[in-house]
Amino acid sequence: MTDNIDRRGVLLAGSGGAFGLYSWQAEAKQSRREKRQQRRLKRVPGVKPRNILFVLTDDHRYDAMGFMKAQDFGETPTLDRLAREGVHFRNAFVTTALCSPSRASILTGLYAHQHRVVDNNHPIPPGLVYYPEYLREAGYETAFIGKWHMGAETDAPQPGFDHWVSFKGQGSYLPDANGLNVDGRNVPQKGYITDELTEYALDWIGKRDGKRPWMMHLAHKAVHSEFIPAPRHAGKYAGETFRYPASMQPGAPGRPMWVENQRNSWHGVDFAYHGTLDIADYYKRYMETLLAVDEGLARILDLLEQRGELDDTLIVYMGDNGFMFGEHGLIDKRTAYEESMRVPLLARCPALFGHGAVEQVVANIDIAPTMLAAAGLEAPEGLAGANMLPLARGQSVPWRSELLYEYYWERNFPQTPTVHALREDRYKYMHFHGIWDLDELYDLATDPHETDNLLARPGHEALAQRMSERLFRILEETGGMQIPLSVDSGGRNELRNARGSVGAPFPPRFLQPPRP
Repeated sequence: MTDNIDRRGVLLAGSGGAFGLYSWQAEAKQSRREKRQQRRLKRVPGVKPRNILFVLTDDHRYDAMGFMKAQDFGETPTLDRLAREGVHFRNAFVTTALCSPSRASILTGLYAHQHRVVDNNHPIPPGLVYYPEYLREAGYETAFIGKWHMGAETDAPQPGFDHWVSFKGQGSYLPDANGLNVDGRNVPQKGYITDELTEYALDWIGKRDGKRPWMMHLAHKAVHSEFIPAPRHAGKYAGETFRYPASMQPGAPGRPMWVENQRNSWHGVDFAYHGTLDIADYYKRYMETLLAVDEGLARILDLLEQRGELDDTLIVYMGDNGFMFGEHGLIDKRTAYEESMRVPLLARCPALFGHGAVEQVVANIDIAPTMLAAAGLEAPEGLAGANMLPLARGQSVPWRSELLYEYYWERNFPQTPTVHALREDRYKYMHFHGIWDLDELYDLATDPHETDNLLARPGHEALAQRMSERLFRILEETGGMQIPLSVDSGGRNELRNARGSVGAPFPPRFLQPPRP
């Protein structure tokens, strides 16, 4: 997909997954006509292609919306409106709680082990196709505005988009020297990034002539740390009271050693980012930073209403992963705990569905097939996800009874091991690779905060075995029976506070006297 792909990227493309075995040479030899034919999908008879606005925020956890009332503060009137007038997918997840892998899953409908963008450093394999490429081939006008952060620290325009506005890597809340890439030109960043991206979105939508359907992928930098709210919102929640999660306390029975040890680390509450971060102040800034996103979305809805397009446009709002604020003694994401892998997902389009809540488990891998369905296109074979529109309409359709989660160890963040997890409606099983420790098994019906690890005591071995077998069966069926390896990249955030908590002891069931 890029002219400077290296040999490492070709090797990582691998075999397995929906896109099979690719080489850069084969991709390069394809003619433009052949590529267009591959991206031409069958149309579904009688389906009108809808305008699509997909809004993605960074690190937005599932309950950080006003109507969810996770805390006594934190207003999101526009998100509340979407939930009220549209559909709230109450059990929405990502299959990898990390920026680049999740974004790749959103754009492809594939698991990380299939698209191979398994962390924030791996390159994008050649031959990987994003769903906007199919839309564009079907006659859509397409735009990408915001944070790409996938495959490399690049702001270069990517396939599938007629209009492009982005920045390198994480970007900056406030103007910096890098500026923005607008259709291949370097343009200075003038102001606060959320407001500026909103202005670019309004400008592009306002120029559509209505002759062709359009799709916009608006990917905000917010609410990625360090959280910097717009000046008009700074300090709004300074006087509010934050309720710390009960699971933040150390020494929880059945907690794996690696989790307990991580609390004194870069991603732990006792040595967060190797400093003295206050979780309460951190969360308040998080919610203040979200305010500009909510205000900007309100302006876009107003414009769509003025143009007479609001009720005929599929609007989807989602987070790329969750974020922990002290749960299990941790901050950030990566783990398979609910606060890490669970995200907000709201959709509104009165022309396609009404309003209400959906209880079925949906995920980032479902976005691509859903968008293709809204465009009146049949999804290509091999996608891991499925079309969510029937669920939004309240229809009874076959749906998943389990969801696979995966995260692959990063050398620059060595605190979290490779994790594979299987989440069913009631139980969640977490399997760790490369460490000498307990796995985890939770009954989500009786223990929604995941504080009672059933594997810390006898009696649940058969359940764990069943879920483990099913987990590996899914990996086998989807080409996931290998762990990716990449060269070292970035610094190592491996320090511990010398005056902080000491190493956790081994679980009691590991301690046995020697045999005679």
